[in-house]
Amino acid sequence: MLKKTKTLLENSFLLPLFLLIPAFTSAQIRNHQFKEKLNSIYKHTVPLIAIEDFKALDKRNLYVLDTREEEEFNVSHLKNARHVGYFWFDMRKVYDIPLDATVVLYCAIGDRSEKIGEKLIHYGYKHVYNLYGSIFEWVNQGNPVYKSNGIQTSEIHIHNQDFARWVERGSKVD
Repeated sequence: MLKKTKTLLENSFLLPLFLLIPAFTSAQIRNHQFKEKLNSIYKHTVPLIAIEDFKALDKRNLYVLDTREEEEFNVSHLKNARHVGYFWFDMRKVYDIPLDATVVLYCAIGDRSEKIGEKLIHYGYKHVYNLYGSIFEWVNQGNPVYKSNGIQTSEIHIHNQDFARWVERGSKVD
């Protein structure tokens, strides 16, 4: 039976989807409802990267892009993140990033960053990743965020009131 299942998987059109959905996606986030929310919004068109894997990346040739709006970015963001926005995103904002660089994108929970990641992949970027759970999960796991002046903060922009319930740590700002 196992051999038959393996053969079915190998010949299945679903196999590429299994390759894009790493095992960590089911185990990394402790909040089951948040995990369900993420899995319902992601289209899995951009490879996901777990927070622990992101933290272990070689920082050389790594670009971290914040795809939230400027107001959200100004409240707090990941250290050394570059604001590129979502609504007014333009490829000219990333012209200096080499196509072979590692690019990790995030937003509040990962839906906007996935859409920007699709654009980057379309334009030839080879190593594009969407941070699983994005800045909300980053903060939920106790990782630091910073204001534009470089000072660490506990504030996190909640994007909208519906999303506020997914932030478990920090001071919520709307």
